Amino acid sequence: MLPYGHQQIDDEDIARVVEVLRSDWLTGGPAVAAFEEAFAAAVGARYAVAVSNGTAALHCAAAAAGIGPGDEVIVPALTFAASANCVRYLGGTVVFADVRADSMTIDVAAAEALITPRTKAVVVVDYAGQPADLDEINALASRHGLAVIEDACHALGARYRGRSVGALAQFTVFSLHPVKHITTGEGGVVTTDDPQTAAALRSFRNHGITTSAAERERAGTWWYEMTTLGFNYRLTDLQSALGTSQLKRLRAFIARRQSLAERYTRAFAGLPGLTAPVVAADRTCAWHLYVIRLALDRLNATRQAVFDALRSENIGVAVHYIPVPWHPYYAKLGYHRGQWPVAESSYERMLSLPIFPAMTDDDAADVERAVVKVLRHFSK
Repeated sequence: MLPYGHQQIDDEDIARVVEVLRSDWLTGGPAVAAFEEAFAAAVGARYAVAVSNGTAALHCAAAAAGIGPGDEVIVPALTFAASANCVRYLGGTVVFADVRADSMTIDVAAAEALITPRTKAVVVVDYAGQPADLDEINALASRHGLAVIEDACHALGARYRGRSVGALAQFTVFSLHPVKHITTGEGGVVTTDDPQTAAALRSFRNHGITTSAAERERAGTWWYEMTTLGFNYRLTDLQSALGTSQLKRLRAFIARRQSLAERYTRAFAGLPGLTAPVVAADRTCAWHLYVIRLALDRLNATRQAVFDALRSENIGVAVHYIPVPWHPYYAKLGYHRGQWPVAESSYERMLSLPIFPAMTDDDAADVERAVVKVLRHFSK
């Protein structure tokens, strides 16, 4: 079975991790700071704060944005649950917005219509690796005094109007899960250009304590203070060493993803029953996902039947995502289906195809043959 995503680890990655295993610091040491510095440089941000996973990164960003009970935060309906859950962790209320029909990123006009005096922030998701309409979102936030949390967990290496994703919003959040563009096993990063925000993020990931163990060691002191209620969201030196090594190949990883996406789009041009993803001319996609949408009115099959047929061809298709307000937890909070027509209709028709740098050309050809075979079989 060819999975939809997979890590790529080489001997250099392993060597860097082994070096840390033989060092004095396994966590809280110099490898973390080195990774943060390299990551910030890679995305053009002043500060990068590494944490234990992408969900923790979202939680840190939401806390630093001051979200709390009584606050409303606008979140796109079509995303992974963590984009909304970070609001709930802090007692806030999630207000789901519909998405654009072309990019499946947040619809700015729909988001603006949801703003109330209680709105505190907006979470924008760079769906599949394509940046959302960030200039328009930032302008909207400026008009209404809102914080902007860019969930760029799909978009490391993407560019928006000539600028790298990572320094385009007040908070930008990345995931380092094995299916993402680089991996630390599990891991996440928040980037920001504000030094006070960076300090708050570092404190929040470390129980709300104002200094790290490494800082106290260098200063020769034992004294520390917990000034806020934080969490243990630290990333280890082992993971950071892997991340620093992986960053050196980020451009090559992105180039391979882009090459695979381009050949898919060429292969599927004119194929009945399928709509390929579209990328706006003023941005580049990092292609975490390659999501096709089925034209079910042109097929004698349901999405489930197409899914099953492709899996029987050993193509590990997936679906990203079930709309967040459809999940039982959110349904119990009073969210009802039918309020986000673009997100909901897109979900009913979408399939994610395998796309990751370690794929060979033969792997890609297998995907193309299977998709063509299955859709032609089911074509009306």
